[in-house]
Amino acid sequence: MKENVPVSVIMTKNVVKLNLSDDLTKAEALFKKHKIRHIPVVNNHKIIGLLSYTDLLRVSYADAVDDQAKDVESIVFNMFTVGQVMAKDIIEISSETTIKEAAEILASNEFHALPVCDNDILLGIVTTTDLIKYLLDQYKDVI
Repeated sequence: MKENVPVSVIMTKNVVKLNLSDDLTKAEALFKKHKIRHIPVVNNHKIIGLLSYTDLLRVSYADAVDDQAKDVESIVFNMFTVGQVMAKDIIEISSETTIKEAAEILASNEFHALPVCDNDILLGIVTTTDLIKYLLDQYKDVI
């Protein structure tokens, strides 16, 4: 396995983002449209929080699969703001952080995504899925 590979090699660069002014209904639509589980919340390209699909489901009393529950979901989503639901105490990494270091951070914490920032500018995001795909790719060449 390669040593000292930076996360910039595996991070998602075209990051779907939210602003504090966005509502949770928009967040839910983005999660479903892009089939993602984490959305950074930004203010002028600077990350101020991270919203996970799990965070969104925590505030929803309705079953996300049930079409009749959409009205209930909308009411519940309107009771909260993105700023109230997002995680504010997040760990950022730089684009030069190694994949190993990122894996160590994720393995020792209870979250599954790390925003990648250089000079306070959001460049990408690394998730546990990105790490698993990288690991699987390393084993392609092993007989």
